[in-house]
Amino acid sequence: MLNYAQVQNKPRVLQSLTGLSVDEFEQLFVSFERAWQKYLEQHHIQAPRARRYGGGRKPQLQDNRDKLLFILVYFRLYPTQEVQGFLFGIGQPQAHEWVHKLTLILNTALGYEKQLPERSPWRLERVLKEYPMLELIIDGTERRINRPKNKEERKQYYSGKKKTFTVKNLVISQRRGKVLYLSDTYEGKKHDKAICDEEDYRFPQDSELWKDTGFQGYEPEGVKTHQPKKKPRNGELSEADKQRNQEISQERVEIEHHIGGIKRCNIVVHPLRDRTDHFTDTVMEIACGLHNFRLSQRQQAVA
Repeated sequence: MLNYAQVQNKPRVLQSLTGLSVDEFEQLFVSFERAWQKYLEQHHIQAPRARRYGGGRKPQLQDNRDKLLFILVYFRLYPTQEVQGFLFGIGQPQAHEWVHKLTLILNTALGYEKQLPERSPWRLERVLKEYPMLELIIDGTERRINRPKNKEERKQYYSGKKKTFTVKNLVISQRRGKVLYLSDTYEGKKHDKAICDEEDYRFPQDSELWKDTGFQGYEPEGVKTHQPKKKPRNGELSEADKQRNQEISQERVEIEHHIGGIKRCNIVVHPLRDRTDHFTDTVMEIACGLHNFRLSQRQQAVA
């Protein structure tokens, strides 16, 4: 059975399994244990019970570090629940229960670490004002889902760009910073600009925003925007336009690195098998939080 005691002295194995170093794992564990204790108080200790908490058969995942390892392995590798249960010595039904329980606790722990992106469009401007550098990058990212059984849902979630069924989120990051905002989760066919218009973002005055051609026509008030120029139909771009497009791409590539960091969690790379309410959205939020957590820990180590 896989457990933390087996891998705590094997840093390369631990990093391959979880995406975190030993020090990062231990730092996150402090908040994870706090979140776990809060969960126990709310759902077990203080809740009406037929017998006191702790009675009955002991769970297989008894050590809290094993619980954190369990959910990080699931997010990083995204095995089937049958395989996940086999790795940790439990059955598939128990693996399913632990996945959903520990997902919420991991989300709470990342919230304690202040690494989760903002999710409310109406709070975006206030959050951005807390940062001294108002140079931002926005981009959309799609994730595959299994083919919906319903015909109308197939039309809704089919992405002509990816030629498959997807869901989409917008990501806003700070230049030389971390992911600050994650939009709601939308059907894959929805246009990037349409999401911006629907969520109605407000940015602080004198902000700068780098975007790609998917946001053509999106010009928020009081913001200086930078966007590559499209090649005209039956025409060519001038050398000056090509040079400017290259400069913008060099600035925008940073958000591609952020999206790559988010997608170190295979749960947001492979087709999502579990379409439980809100789970599709929550796993993306956690993947962003884990990316921000790694980024902040490694920046502190260098400083």
